[in-house]
Amino acid sequence: MIRHVLFIKFQADASAEAISTCFNNFESIKDKISGIESVEWGSNVSKEGRNKDFTHCVFMSFVDDAALEHYIPHPEHEVLKAQLGPILEDIIVFDYAI
Repeated sequence: MIRHVLFIKFQADASAEAISTCFNNFESIKDKISGIESVEWGSNVSKEGRNKDFTHCVFMSFVDDAALEHYIPHPEHEVLKAQLGPILEDIIVFDYAI
């Protein structure tokens, strides 16, 4: 299994509606691309203040490395990136095997 983790910092003027649409698209992608076991997301609630202004996280689980490799160039992933791009200030992508 591969975990694909995104730490997201939205632009200050990103609307709540645009952010909500983004996460709805993340949730629905698991039904559009095979090999995605789960998708979850949330906003930072840590009291430690060490998030470096990253406000949201997306946590995806893929059945294996091949599934992640299939996802990266997939047209539905491109749709996600196109929707996220205009409201994104910064992103960290971190993958690891379990």
